[in-house]
Amino acid sequence: MVKIGDIELGEFPLLLAPMEDVSDPPFRAVCKASGADLMYSEFISSEGLIRDAIKSRMKLDIFDYERPVGIQIFGGDEEPMAMAAQIVEAANPDLLDINFGCPVKKVTCKGAGAGILKDIPKMVRLTEAVVKATKLPVTVKTRLGWDDDTKNIEEVAQRLQDVGIKALTIHGRTRTQMYKGSADWTLIGKVKNNPKIHIPIFGNGDICTPEQAKNAREKYGVDGVMIGRAAIGYPWIFNEIKHFLSTGEHLPPPTVEERVKVCKQHLRHSISWKGEIVGILEMRRHYTNYLKGLPHIKEFRAQLVTCNTASAIEAVLDAVALQYKDHIFERTMPPMAGSEGTAIQTERELACGIAD
Repeated sequence: MVKIGDIELGEFPLLLAPMEDVSDPPFRAVCKASGADLMYSEFISSEGLIRDAIKSRMKLDIFDYERPVGIQIFGGDEEPMAMAAQIVEAANPDLLDINFGCPVKKVTCKGAGAGILKDIPKMVRLTEAVVKATKLPVTVKTRLGWDDDTKNIEEVAQRLQDVGIKALTIHGRTRTQMYKGSADWTLIGKVKNNPKIHIPIFGNGDICTPEQAKNAREKYGVDGVMIGRAAIGYPWIFNEIKHFLSTGEHLPPPTVEERVKVCKQHLRHSISWKGEIVGILEMRRHYTNYLKGLPHIKEFRAQLVTCNTASAIEAVLDAVALQYKDHIFERTMPPMAGSEGTAIQTERELACGIAD
């Protein structure tokens, strides 16, 4: 049984990655229903929380059906991060996560996110300040290092464990890699198999199939895996991995009817939480991924991103279900955001690891 503090997560938990403009409550709802064991909020600026910024405060919203759920914060200064931790605690999540992995320039140039990988002593001080400021279990998500010459994750893991974190998620790339190339799991495995490490170690990076999750468990020994882009428009990935790990067999891909049903649920959650106008607008980034693999879908997709009412959108989705009711999906890699011109391919939306 993998535990973070007193939170029991099962034998090999599957975590939903915190992704800016993606991992909001509506998206988390469909992922939870599809088997995610632990989920995180979008990353929240510590400075934004202290200023009481509306968008930052809204990201604190969590619901009982999501639990266990963590709220993730980022920042480059100890006092604001400690103050933000206290604000987060008042929102009553199950844990608090610190983002030391976001590679986007506007974050790293402030010494936050992956930017702090240039100053490990400061990283440790900042983590300790957060741990001391809250009674919540504190976890960290980070990368292998700043660049190929500073892959210091083994040292980082021990030092963060020493100041009290309860789990560590490691993305298998450096900051300079951004999201290019393949994730390197070798160092993740070394951290997990270090006899001095006794907290759960979760691996992140390029987990897109059940086979990859199985390989991460068997070859590198990680306690669980964090999944990001493979879940966008394809929340079924969580249950598919669980089924494969327990039986060695694949679940059949979701049918068009199942895809439309979950897409509608996602839309309704989005409208309920954000209001009709914003909920509809922000849902537009997801349709390409839900409908990926359907031939000649361009016309329907164009309608979905121009409709302005929920009833009109649902009517288009019903038309999709009818048009493609006999379509058989091939078993391929789950839909990937940011590829083939999908709707989610901007630096803003890539912030904090939408790639994984």
